[in-house]
Amino acid sequence: MVARNVKAIIMLSGGIDSPTAAHMLQQQGWELVGLHMDNRPFTDDREIEKTEALAKHLGIPLWIAPHGGSQVRIARNADRHLQCLLCRRMMYRTAAELAKQVGADAIINGESLGQVASQTLPNLAVIDEVCDVPILRPLIGHDKVEIERGAREAGTFDISTLPGLCCTIVPEKPATAASLPQVERWEAELPLGDMVGDSVGGLVQVI
Repeated sequence: MVARNVKAIIMLSGGIDSPTAAHMLQQQGWELVGLHMDNRPFTDDREIEKTEALAKHLGIPLWIAPHGGSQVRIARNADRHLQCLLCRRMMYRTAAELAKQVGADAIINGESLGQVASQTLPNLAVIDEVCDVPILRPLIGHDKVEIERGAREAGTFDISTLPGLCCTIVPEKPATAASLPQVERWEAELPLGDMVGDSVGGLVQVI
């Protein structure tokens, strides 16, 4: 069944996975709005450039929100093993606010099960709890070979594999099976309202 008149936020990075997920849903008639969380200074300008190039190739509008400040606060005030989970939950808070602003029905990402520490089943459950906008993962059961094949079909592979700096604040041993009470206990140590306000207030549409 082809989805018509369905609008979603696609969490777009400069990597391979999220543009592939975006292309899959475009083929089904979804209207997408891109959101890139700007992780500088823990990435570099090349990630922004790649993401903008991917959005242009896909033909979707792109919003960018500042995220580096949230990463600093998490690193200074929370259990370092939970950095990636707390980071992802902050990203989805911002995505949920943008969804409300643009009238989107869901949030889409390029996550696939078990590919990295934040994408285990326990951790995905903790991430999903953070917002009331449905989070959908069209690549959830795909392996890397299948995703790369999809990227080549979408014409995004060559852009995604251009040089860029991966996130440098990832902890040495990220948690793979965190619990919601554990994560919420550390979030209580963070100025979440200020962090969300900074990201949402800094949203800029670049395409």
